[in-house]
Amino acid sequence: MLDPARLITPEIADAYSVSLHTVTKTWSQHPHWPAPTGKRGRYKEYAAQDIAAFVRDHIERPTVELEARRLYTAPELEAAGIGITAGTIRADLTRGRWPQPDATDGGTNHWYGATATKALEGRRSYHKTQTG
Repeated sequence: MLDPARLITPEIADAYSVSLHTVTKTWSQHPHWPAPTGKRGRYKEYAAQDIAAFVRDHIERPTVELEARRLYTAPELEAAGIGITAGTIRADLTRGRWPQPDATDGGTNHWYGATATKALEGRRSYHKTQTG
């Protein structure tokens, strides 16, 4: 019988809707990844509560309230605490993973708060927690 209080990496990936690769090659390499509590088959087992705490503290990003009709630059979005850097916004824009700017005054890209909020909702781990 499986113990729901103890998870192996495929169960962690399934529970948090991420790939097994994300768990094994990214999350588990983090310095705050919890220590295993045992082994099941070929996988290490982890306490579910330790995994939940790790995700809460190191993966999930709080929802940030942006003014819907205000224009923001990438550095202003970063400073607002959206959880990604201005450099990531620029890189994702180039790769088609961030929306085109709503305005380009003086050669600087600007996005409405509503545009940025919608873009963030499509990214993993942005809409799971509330600040406050």
